[in-house]
Parts: sequence; structure tokens; C-alpha cells
Amino acid sequence: MKFLVTFLSLAVLASSCGSFKAQRVDANTSDEKGLAITDNWMSADTTQATTDVIKQMKAHPGYGKMKSRFGTPKVFIAEVQNQTSEAYFPIGDLNDELLNELSLSGEFELVDAQARDQILKEITYQNDGMVDPATAKKIGKQTGADIMIFGNVYMKPEKRDGKTIKEYSVNIRMTDIEKATEVLRTRTKVFKYSEKSKIGW
Repeated sequence: MKFLVTFLSLAVLASSCGSFKAQRVDANTSDEKGLAITDNWMSADTTQATTDVIKQMKAHPGYGKMKSRFGTPKVFIAEVQNQTSEAYFPIGDLNDELLNELSLSGEFELVDAQARDQILKEITYQNDGMVDPATAKKIGKQTGADIMIFGNVYMKPEKRDGKTIKEYSVNIRMTDIEKATEVLRTRTKVFKYSEKSKIGW
């Protein structure tokens, strides 16, 4: 009897160890499967929020005025800040997606904020006598931005009887640097609903 119990235990252990299965899926399938695991922000939420932000931006009255003034405005993007209580919120992905979409639109000239320090070091090096003066880039030739984009992400959770609704709010504002006046602001929201059973998820 003891042998049978041990054998059955090993069989159950072996079957549980052998039940793992992985497969490559597309973004939509990944999002659907992810909803069975977590109610946290996912890549599909980043895509949805960014698409909505760009759509609202282009429909805003201030956008047309800005375009008529600057043509192809030079835009400096300050990082969108994570103001949620979730330390692992993928804020880097949201920032990258926003940059990608603005770049792909072809309607902006992006000022590379992240590269500025490295560029300054390289230009300083080139002008310290280590590089042929004919090829050295000059200090003071960088392009100044016309517009600055700021943003924040907030999350407000509501919980009751094992049910949770998370309201994520992505807020973007565009400011004229020279005048220090607001060009436009947008807000898009993503809602995530989840239920937790009494015996777990």
C-alpha cells in the first residue's frame, strides 16, 4: 500500500511537471490570455492609449494653430511619469511607443532628449584638439525645441467583494516653450476589471 501511494504521488508530480506548454502568439492573443493572469497594464493597453492620444492630439484646435505657426515643430518630449501605485508599470514602453508614433507621423522633428548628454560629451571631445578641426562638430549648433510634451499616468482602483475595477488615466499636455503657454492637453482612460474567487484566481 505504501508503495502504491508513493507511486501515485510520483505519477502526479511527473504529470504536473510535464504539463508546461509554451507557444508563440500574436499581440491580440497575448492580451486575451494575459487577462486570465493579471489585471495589470499590458502591451495592448499601451498601444490603445498611444493611438487614442495621437488621435485626440490631431483633432484638438490647438494642434492646427501650432502647425500653422511652426510648420514641422521641433518637439522635446519629457518622459511621461508613472504616478500609479504600481512600481512595475511599463512606463518605458509607453514613452517609447509615444515617440515611435510621433516619429512615424512625419509631422514633428523630434529633439533627442536621451542623447543630449552623450552628444555634449562627444562634441566637447571633438573640440578638445583630439579630432581634425575640419570634421569636428561645433558647439552651439544643436536645434532648439519649439514644443515640449509632458505627461503622467494615474491609476485609481475600486474594490469590493473580490471584484476590482482599475481606472488608468494617461494625461498628455503640449506646451509652447517660448511663450510658456499650453498648446493642448489630452486624456485617455483604460479600465481593467477583475474578479477574485474565494479560493483564489
